[in-house]
Amino acid sequence: MNKLAWKSAGAAVLTAAALPALAGAKMEIGDESWVSLGAGLRTAFTAVEDGAPSGDDWSTDFDVQNIRLYFTGQITDKIGITFNTDEIFGDGPVDTLDVIARFEFSEAFNVWMGRMLTPADRIEMNGPFYSVSWNQYTVPLYPSDQGGDAGTYGRDDGLTVWGRVGKFQYAVGGFEGVSGGPNEEDNILWAGRFAYNILASENSPAYYTSSTYFGSLGNILTVAASVQNQDGGTGSATESGDFTGYTLEVFSETALGGGAVLNIEAEYKEFEADYTIASPAAGDCFCLFDGESWFGTASFLFGGKIGPGQVQPYLRYVENSPSDGDDSDLTEIGVNYWISGYNARLNFNFGTGDANISGYKGSDSDSFSFGVQLQI
Repeated sequence: MNKLAWKSAGAAVLTAAALPALAGAKMEIGDESWVSLGAGLRTAFTAVEDGAPSGDDWSTDFDVQNIRLYFTGQITDKIGITFNTDEIFGDGPVDTLDVIARFEFSEAFNVWMGRMLTPADRIEMNGPFYSVSWNQYTVPLYPSDQGGDAGTYGRDDGLTVWGRVGKFQYAVGGFEGVSGGPNEEDNILWAGRFAYNILASENSPAYYTSSTYFGSLGNILTVAASVQNQDGGTGSATESGDFTGYTLEVFSETALGGGAVLNIEAEYKEFEADYTIASPAAGDCFCLFDGESWFGTASFLFGGKIGPGQVQPYLRYVENSPSDGDDSDLTEIGVNYWISGYNARLNFNFGTGDANISGYKGSDSDSFSFGVQLQI
């Protein structure tokens, strides 16, 4: 990425993913200072087999899954601030998503401090707005995505050093992780993500990622690894244990000409947690998944437009294998209708299987959803 493109990406509104769009309103304050405002919305209708209160009928639910406000300020050419919020309707008040003091010295070396994404795998760095599949959270996630005891929405309080050297991207940081409970020694959660762009470079800053770039960058082949570790990162105050997790992944995008694009994304994940969801740990346990998980996603973007947008069918398969439970799997078949990239899309998908975000086997059922995503 050239310097101008990198500076534009780094100064953009960073939401839970790659290619953050500049906010809808921007106010210049000085030669180098400005403030911008944006928003993102995801809403869906979902029907689940045997999901109705009767237990024998299909459920029918309309949900606002995300409503986000994005605030970005640039103080000097190297110092900025980011503040983003998220509200899940029916689940409580507006939550703070990101609060980041950004010191961006060069393409190779930058420091962020505050509340931000912990470096992790592509699925968590995509976030819900920048994934090809609509229902991507059917695999076990890292601690900062486990309901609040170690962060929320994949975020945690800490410090990250990140940058790009040639085709190598890195992000390493230290975070609060589990505070209290099993972590009586107040150990830091260490996290890192390392990626190498074999072909064209992804133009996302540091560890922010995406499931497609719509062929705009040419052919991409990226291999990456992420790792997290915290002593005292699982268990309870009376029975403390450690957590280590790592992910290996590959991402491919092939521009076929005429606007057609083929994407393939695959990931293998392994977690080692001394106390798991199935553990009889005493007290209030922060228990995690222990075992292996993998998924693969393939999508094809048709080159020609139908109306104002492009059609992209996709297929995603997930398999979770806990060390102390039964295996589970899930298949998602879907179609995206991209009207304005990640800023406007419609999604139709059908899912079947028993895999879910816990990593442990759930009920085996079919589901269907129709989703709308808008950003400005």
